[in-house]
Amino acid sequence: MKRFKGIYWRTFTVTVGMVALTLILLGASFFSLTYSYIMTEKRSELRDRAEIIAQMALDAYVKSSSWLAQQEDLRSMVGVAQQMSGTDFLIWIPQRGEFLGISAELDNQEITLPLALGRKLAKGEVYTGVSTLGFYEKPRAVVAIPARTEGAVTIGPVLAIAEPNAMTEMWRAFLGIFGMTAVTVLLIAFVASATTAMQQTKPIRDMASAARKFAEGNFDARVHNAGREDEIGELIESFNAMADSLQKTEQQRREFIANISHELKTPMTTIAGYADGILDGVISRSEERQYLTIISGESRRLARLVRRMLDVSQLQSLDLIKQKTPFDLSESMRRVLVSMEKKITSRGLDVDVDIPEDPVMVLGDNDLLTQVVYNLLENAAKFAAQGSTLFLGLARQGGKAIVTVQNTGPTIPPEELPLLFERFHKSDRSRSEDKDGVGLGLYIVRTILEQHHEKITAESENGVTTFSFTVQLAGEENPKSV
Repeated sequence: MKRFKGIYWRTFTVTVGMVALTLILLGASFFSLTYSYIMTEKRSELRDRAEIIAQMALDAYVKSSSWLAQQEDLRSMVGVAQQMSGTDFLIWIPQRGEFLGISAELDNQEITLPLALGRKLAKGEVYTGVSTLGFYEKPRAVVAIPARTEGAVTIGPVLAIAEPNAMTEMWRAFLGIFGMTAVTVLLIAFVASATTAMQQTKPIRDMASAARKFAEGNFDARVHNAGREDEIGELIESFNAMADSLQKTEQQRREFIANISHELKTPMTTIAGYADGILDGVISRSEERQYLTIISGESRRLARLVRRMLDVSQLQSLDLIKQKTPFDLSESMRRVLVSMEKKITSRGLDVDVDIPEDPVMVLGDNDLLTQVVYNLLENAAKFAAQGSTLFLGLARQGGKAIVTVQNTGPTIPPEELPLLFERFHKSDRSRSEDKDGVGLGLYIVRTILEQHHEKITAESENGVTTFSFTVQLAGEENPKSV
């Protein structure tokens, strides 16, 4: 029973039901109107025939000195009309005090007239109705016209009698045609409704099946669009886009778990190994301080890793659109230089600064963009060749402020440049020269800039590595692309 409650059966039932109801209402109206029209037309024909017969009988009676002589001729003429029209006639002959049946079988029969017929004729009105007249087995349509008088002769009333089946023959033909049409329309409605309902529900069933696979951890399932451009097509495209996003998120989650497991395993193994060595007495007391220093450094590294992971989580949940405010980027960059002075001088590096003296007002979060500059300058100082020069520049171009950080050192291979901003990515030189790095600094940079809807690029050629990123200038509503 559950399958018959689905959208397919609901759509199918509603469509077919509406078509059937429409056909019933139209059929009822059509039958009522056509039946009324046909009956009116037939009764009008009977009245005309009765008047003709009455006039023929009156003429025959007036012109003939012998009624009996004219009776057979009258029956003969009217008999032809009766055979052609399927109508019986009764003529009341006042002079004889009896009904004359144009059909001989009606002569001298006991005729019972309805009371309504007598009242109508007494008023000189035409009567139309249905009666057996006390003679016919089944009711027949009866039309009676008042008597006609010419001179001293009165003929009538005259009754025209016809079988209802004959009167409704055309109506029955209409009924048959309408019935065939209704059946054809219903069959077409069945097929069209079933096809349409199937087209509407199949993508939904496919999406439900794909969703169940997602719940099982399989994110490869997709729904085929088949070129649809309606609302269902848009839903399919959105569903597939969601599936792509879920698959990418799942892949990133797995990579994140693998990377974090690797990053946590190394310092924890070092800490556990040296701590066990000290506890077991394998490491001499003279070496304990050295290994305790290593344990302390690895512990701090773990703390930095956890702190950076929390920073990334907080950055991804921020709504920076509401936090953007104008601030002087040049002043923020000078503060970063001052805070980095000790690290830069400890490596014997020089700094080439190209920052405008006048304020460069940009729109964004001051603290986060300052962190971007700090991370890039720290990264450049960390991997710069001993005694080389760092470059820190700021310029305006096309409604954007462009910040450039450059150092001189080993060239980064082209295939590795796109990976620099991934989580936990470290180049080979990073692993050899920077044991304290956690591989999240440049990822945080990219995350902050993506939150600001800005871009960052990295180039490395002939030992010179350059990072550049853009920030929207304050007051520039429609900044040009750079």
